[in-house]
Amino acid sequence: MEFNIVQKASKHQVYILDNAKAIEKIDALTKDELSFAANALKNDINTITLNQYTGFLFIHLVKPKDTTGQTKDAIRKAGAGLQATINSNKLVEITISNLSVFTDAAYLFAEGMALANYQFLKYRTDSKKLQNTLSKIHFTKQSITLKEVGQLKTIIDASYAVRTLVNEPLSYLTATQLAKEIAAMGKQAGFKVRTLNKAQIVKEKMGGILSVNRGSIDPPTFSIMEYKPAKTINKKPIVLIGKGVVYDTGGLSLKPTPNSMDRMKSDMSGAALVAGAMYTAAKLKLPLHIVALVPATDNRPGENAYVPGDVVKMYSGATVEVLNTDAEGRMLLGDALHFAKRYKPELVIDFATLTGAASAAVGEHGIVCMGTADDKTKQSFAASGTRQYERLVEYPLWDEYGEQIRSDVADIKNIGGSTGGAITAGKFLQHFTDYPWMHFDIAGVSFATAKKGYLTPGGTGYGMRMLIDFLLHYGKA
Repeated sequence: MEFNIVQKASKHQVYILDNAKAIEKIDALTKDELSFAANALKNDINTITLNQYTGFLFIHLVKPKDTTGQTKDAIRKAGAGLQATINSNKLVEITISNLSVFTDAAYLFAEGMALANYQFLKYRTDSKKLQNTLSKIHFTKQSITLKEVGQLKTIIDASYAVRTLVNEPLSYLTATQLAKEIAAMGKQAGFKVRTLNKAQIVKEKMGGILSVNRGSIDPPTFSIMEYKPAKTINKKPIVLIGKGVVYDTGGLSLKPTPNSMDRMKSDMSGAALVAGAMYTAAKLKLPLHIVALVPATDNRPGENAYVPGDVVKMYSGATVEVLNTDAEGRMLLGDALHFAKRYKPELVIDFATLTGAASAAVGEHGIVCMGTADDKTKQSFAASGTRQYERLVEYPLWDEYGEQIRSDVADIKNIGGSTGGAITAGKFLQHFTDYPWMHFDIAGVSFATAKKGYLTPGGTGYGMRMLIDFLLHYGKA
């Protein structure tokens, strides 16, 4: 998708208003069109389409919601709705003019339009016929700044890359291929990538990753990304960690197929998300030292698969009693969280499609989070979630949940019983931390079965814009 500021609008235009009287500012309207539009707005039709034969003219009236966050997202969704109309009429470009008091309305409208315009057609033989026509979004100069255009372009590019990684099947995206894709993103954006192969992972004694990988004929990988500009505002790095289970059968604790295993190519959504965040941070030249870690493998029941009852020695030296091989993500993350200690980090943030409990609790409407970071950090994350409408629900990490993962034969066990599943998973992860840390369980939001607003079917990238927003505001009062 191309974005730019133009001196002269294209023949297809959209005007964003905040009140009905503002339509009088639209010089392109004839007297009859002005009358038609005014009547439509009076009848609560908030988006109006006018075919002027030489071009289309669209008008959108922003109606404030109860909160600023809801209003912003309503503007994004309005852009997503108009995207469908634009493509149905085979339009290639559109110019956005913001005549409202909402200074970021053009940005938000374009963001929703562009996010909704994403397609994954790689494996469709009729892809040319299905391809959306919209490819250029222009802005009038008073509607947006050049810096905002650059930021929007980068975030959309990253969102597309994240969604595509999630949408790729295991037949293409093995752990090895995921590492190659991450390395390619690093080359494009300008951050360093080092990949540990299986022999190096064995040498490091990363028992959690290796135990999950025992059921697969494909080797695991461990990707280490680093972005460190000349000037940074953080003395110690921020470390991002993304779960990279490229396919999860559940192992010997086999998942059912319908509405479960059939979606498990998306179990590496956390890995895709942090790679997208690194891409964005580097492209935007954020003044932050950031490291990102992606432990990756598939989880299968073949070969010499680990079994319920096994005791695994983790990278940290801690022992884990495995009671469910489908609780594999935490085994990878435990090793990565311990690896992060070598950086003496200022903050560690992990993203993972970790538990069905998180999905059951908040569904597709938000992210379950928890952690040991201070209140200021948590409040900053919450504010970012509200601004991007990728909202957060914080869960407690009470000691009592830790009691649920005590084992009689090892230090801890990898499941905690039938209740509090999202939190006991968090307590498992906490066992491997000794630094300020936040955990985001994106199980309910990482993959969509149908289009909803600007979220297209398949991988959503949900949570990445929230993380980028947090990093953009990092260290600010």
